[in-house]
Amino acid sequence: MRTRTAMENAAAALAEDTTRQTYESAEEVLRLYRPVMRALATAAGPSVEVVLHNLDSSDVDLDHTIMAIENGHVTGRSVGGPSTSLGLDVLKDRRGNHDAFGYRAFTSDGRELRSSSVYFHNAAGDIIASLCINVDLSPIQHARNMLEALLPVAPVSAENAPQEHFGSDLLSVMDQMITEAIAEIGRPVAQMSRDDKIAVLEKLDQRGVTQMRKSIETIAKRLRVSRVTAYAYLDEARS
Repeated sequence: MRTRTAMENAAAALAEDTTRQTYESAEEVLRLYRPVMRALATAAGPSVEVVLHNLDSSDVDLDHTIMAIENGHVTGRSVGGPSTSLGLDVLKDRRGNHDAFGYRAFTSDGRELRSSSVYFHNAAGDIIASLCINVDLSPIQHARNMLEALLPVAPVSAENAPQEHFGSDLLSVMDQMITEAIAEIGRPVAQMSRDDKIAVLEKLDQRGVTQMRKSIETIAKRLRVSRVTAYAYLDEARS
């Protein structure tokens, strides 16, 4: 069993604190934790990004959730920037326990991160904000290439771990998720059957991608079908 790092322990301790407290708004969370974010990023160094997302709305715009960020160069994001693919999971279940520690994530340029996310709730039990810590592993991987076997790996229960994708905007996040779903079929698009393409739509629908703006148009283009055909495949996948 993998031992938690100091950063993961800090995030876990924060999660225990958030389970005992509720907050009136994301702005209140920002006021309380902005100094904590700066302290974490300063202590951990430039390879550690700390970001606070505003999820305090019944109609969250996932393109613009970042309220505060330290070391944003890690994922190439800034204040006013987008959520990640995990934001879709939260919107589907705003009262669930989505806290996660030490899971793998990937930037748009393919760098591996180790990430932890903690969610804040209001008195009604709805999630209103999230604090995420993302550690860029590439400096360690480059410096210790011969010791790669000792670097963190996915836990045994990887099928239950969250899958997270980062991008400079929500469109690039969506594109990565489409790429992943296509790769899971195991054959290039040019060789896919009709059932294969329906399976891709089913995977993307289950992961919330079809809720994103311009998703069907983008999926249709990637699968080399018309928009009308993509909608028909989606209907079949849902049935």
